[in-house]
Amino acid sequence: MKKAKVALMGAIEAWTDFIGRVTLWVTLLMIGLVATNVALRYLFSFGSVWAQELEWHLLAALILLGMSYALQRGDNVRVDLFYAGYSPRAKFVVDVVSVLLMLVVSLLFIKLSIAYVAQSWSINETSPDPGGIPWRWAIKSLIPLGYALVALQSVGALLRLFHQRQEAVSGGTNGMGEGGHV
Repeated sequence: MKKAKVALMGAIEAWTDFIGRVTLWVTLLMIGLVATNVALRYLFSFGSVWAQELEWHLLAALILLGMSYALQRGDNVRVDLFYAGYSPRAKFVVDVVSVLLMLVVSLLFIKLSIAYVAQSWSINETSPDPGGIPWRWAIKSLIPLGYALVALQSVGALLRLFHQRQEAVSGGTNGMGEGGHV
């Protein structure tokens, strides 16, 4: 059973790491697109509604896909001023409660966004602007997907926390594992 949990934890973390690498490429693509749009607008007086909307779509993808990667790496916001002074047991409790709250919020966002996305798909929603992106439904689909990735990473984080805690109890470490993040 322990091997299965470790394997599941590893698979979740590998998937989240892959998503993080995709997010890196989305970031680079967005930077290139913004630079190109600015150059075209100011040097050649040429603007494109489609390209501007694509910037927003890429930013949304970056945020929605990057949330799970940030959670995995421990780059999420927390009050480290207090956290740093906590005992390993208190840190464990804070981390578990935080991850459980993140899981609940993610599941709530998934539930609330499904009808919103389904409606967008059913009407084949497009941009209301002339020359805009014709597939607005696609970016809206990233809402439940992004939160599903956060929920999945939350499960992986819980597995890692309990695994580290078990290792700490049996091995005498501080319970935080390498890097000290979830």
